[in-house]
Amino acid sequence: MTAASPTPTLPPTMTVVACRTPGGPEVLKPETRELRPPSDGEILVRVVAAGVNRPDVVQRQGHYPPPKGVTDVPGLEIAGTVVAVGEGVARYKVGDRVTALVPGGGYAEYCPVHAENALPLPAGLSMVEAAALPETFFTVWNNVFWRGGLKAGEWILVHGGTSGIGTTAIMLAKAFGAKVIATAGTDEKCDACRGLGADFAVNYRTTDFVEAVKQATGGHGADVVLDIIAGSYVERNWQAAAIEGRILQVSVLEGPATVDFRRLMMKRLTHTGSTLRIRDVAFKAAIARELEEKVWPLITEGRIRPVIDSTFPLAEAAAAHARMESSAHIGKIVLTVAVEG
Repeated sequence: MTAASPTPTLPPTMTVVACRTPGGPEVLKPETRELRPPSDGEILVRVVAAGVNRPDVVQRQGHYPPPKGVTDVPGLEIAGTVVAVGEGVARYKVGDRVTALVPGGGYAEYCPVHAENALPLPAGLSMVEAAALPETFFTVWNNVFWRGGLKAGEWILVHGGTSGIGTTAIMLAKAFGAKVIATAGTDEKCDACRGLGADFAVNYRTTDFVEAVKQATGGHGADVVLDIIAGSYVERNWQAAAIEGRILQVSVLEGPATVDFRRLMMKRLTHTGSTLRIRDVAFKAAIARELEEKVWPLITEGRIRPVIDSTFPLAEAAAAHARMESSAHIGKIVLTVAVEG
């Protein structure tokens, strides 16, 4: 029988990176916060790495406040080691290596996590790679496969193909037999999309993606469109979509749109959208179970691997945000918080 790992002595405080006032990347500052033990159903994770995502940027700018009762510390995904276990948690023990989706609090040395929203670290991945999984994989699985119903053999148009969402969508769509068209803003980024498995990649700065989709699909159009832009893209997505296509809105970087609904009606389109952060623990747990069953084996086999653009120490979160806002990144940006071990 293997002896249980001793519970480590926890410090009363921890370092976090937060923003007291909305603003540019420079408002992100390290500060000291009280370390609270895990509540019932939670595990406390010593964070080794934390993913940086576009919602973190929008929160810092003052446009995406955390849900009621959630810490103001940014960060929606982490990887690390369990250091304490709350009442009612059966699956995890001290010393387990996990990655997790959290509603906030990832930019910190320690982060409480509802145990049902945590997943074991996939074999063969580093903590940095594992920290790049939850936010985008949960989002893509929920939207592309649950809401969009993407099937093998269908065409999917992925906007922002080299973003965290984009790289994840390309890999997952190809892994499950779909055909992928991705858009990106440079030829280098288009090459990266093709390297991830995209059948076609369109430089939206030099080519009309609507015409490119029609040509690639022989006039059929995209059965599914995954969009992070909104604004002027909405009607163009409807033009690019197949009859009875499904358009999935997961962000609105360009803002609201004025549209002519006649095209949606004539093509019998479905335009839907969702946000993940405000959904309850049970909903996220259902996604976690499917990811562990259907996607984690693909990661372990090496068929899917998160794309890491760059890493920054926790104290340099401002530089990580500046990198994201430059849109020069290909793949995920990750904060390193502690030494892996």
